[in-house]
Amino acid sequence: MSDDSFPGWHGTTIIGVRKGGQVVIAGDGQVSLGQTVIKGTARKVRRLSPGGHDVLCGFAGSTADAFTLLERLEKKLEAAPGQLQRASVELAKDWRTDKYLQKLEAMLIVTDGQDLYVITGAGDVLEPEHDVAAIGSGGNFALAAARAMMDTDKSAEEVARSAMAIAADICVYTNGNLTVETLG
Repeated sequence: MSDDSFPGWHGTTIIGVRKGGQVVIAGDGQVSLGQTVIKGTARKVRRLSPGGHDVLCGFAGSTADAFTLLERLEKKLEAAPGQLQRASVELAKDWRTDKYLQKLEAMLIVTDGQDLYVITGAGDVLEPEHDVAAIGSGGNFALAAARAMMDTDKSAEEVARSAMAIAADICVYTNGNLTVETLG
């Protein structure tokens, strides 16, 4: 199918918030094909525990592609237990240089409870400046909402949940069915 005839998959918003010794990744459950909601309860936030070290991952983009990346990340973490930054950089390098991985269409937010990163197929491992990272169709809405709440007395989880609710009200590719995972 050409790009012109295929309406494309849209959906999901993932946010990571680090505040007060707690890190939260939250994601909605919507998967859309064109103007149709295919599923409203997808689970796009996962907890990995390679070598006994908990890592939270949220993904936006193609589910199959994201699972391929999560499996690769888990292998990198098994090779370097407790070293999320190193595993993330290694994954990003592979993603950028491997012919098969280059075709994967997804983005990841990962955290080990201390570090928080966005990993992209362009070879980026980005640490957010304001302790908030967001990806996906409603990512910019959730990011703006969360940044506005970071100076309040809300916890990381409360900020993430409120920001996702705002994104769901604005973005037609985001819904209110949340999966929330917390570390710290």
